[in-house]
Amino acid sequence: MIRLENITKTYKNGDKITNAVDDVSIEVEKGSIYGVIGYSGAGKSTLVRMANLLERPTEGKVYINDIELTSLSTGKLQKTRQRIGMIFQSFNLLKTGTVHQNIAIPLKLTGVRKKEIEARVDKYLGIVGLADKRDAYPSQLSGGQKQRVAIARALAHEPEVLLCDEATSALDPDTTESILALLEQINRDFGITILLITHEMNVVQKICHEVAVMENGKVIEQGRVVDIFSQPETSTAKRFVQSLFQDELPESLVTRLKESGQIVNLSFIGERSGSPALAHVSKKFDVYPSILAGNITQLKDQPFGRLVVHLEGNADETDRAVAFLEESGVVVEGYVQEVEAHVS
Repeated sequence: MIRLENITKTYKNGDKITNAVDDVSIEVEKGSIYGVIGYSGAGKSTLVRMANLLERPTEGKVYINDIELTSLSTGKLQKTRQRIGMIFQSFNLLKTGTVHQNIAIPLKLTGVRKKEIEARVDKYLGIVGLADKRDAYPSQLSGGQKQRVAIARALAHEPEVLLCDEATSALDPDTTESILALLEQINRDFGITILLITHEMNVVQKICHEVAVMENGKVIEQGRVVDIFSQPETSTAKRFVQSLFQDELPESLVTRLKESGQIVNLSFIGERSGSPALAHVSKKFDVYPSILAGNITQLKDQPFGRLVVHLEGNADETDRAVAFLEESGVVVEGYVQEVEAHVS
């Protein structure tokens, strides 16, 4: 449905050349929700703007439904864009227009008939829960309501793809939850493919099927959300996961505990999130497990548990205990103390 092949975006400032996006390839399956996460300056917003050619790539190709956008004429590109909705962090509403006008005017500009415009405005205001705000102005709305208007405006074109650029970043936590639930409902009810840009791991956790992690213009890791959560490979992905679970230990404690055994991260996925495997360790081996931190959360449609555990014992016994846990379906990783700070 969405395919970006070897996308690069280069900016020149005098003699200085910067690759905001550097040779990125991602593929988003039809009907899925795909997240792109990264810290500020990672290149993720530039990437999503190239998915509908608001930014034209310096190199690479963009495909929507197997149509290569970069090769289309201006007229054909404009027509194709009507099937690609987009919502932004800043809402981009006309301050002098009512909610109705904010949704209707873009439809009128693309030649939709008046009767059809009225039907779509009413339909999509109902879907986003703002049927009673038809004649209100943006200044009379909360941030969450403004974003719902922006979503209704995007849906009114009845797109096959919805691009979301930091759509919840300006919202409070409760409003973020409601907007994410709305996006999930839209994906489920209409089968719209969603490409979502964020710097918040909880957004990825709640609604995404797959995720790409960006840093310095490159995708450094990508895959199923459950795989990235359970076995993050890069330090950036590990920081994002750790920020969600808040399970970092004091350095002095880590140093002391490593003298008497191993500290490991244990991930339990799906039905295994309630697994008694850890309880059997002390019975089977000369090892004494202590839970130092832990949490159980929901990744889209399945539970996910993460524990930081100290396995007290000699090296041979703790190695055997780790092997047993892995054979029981638990994902085991050595605990890594994150000392690098990153300001987003």
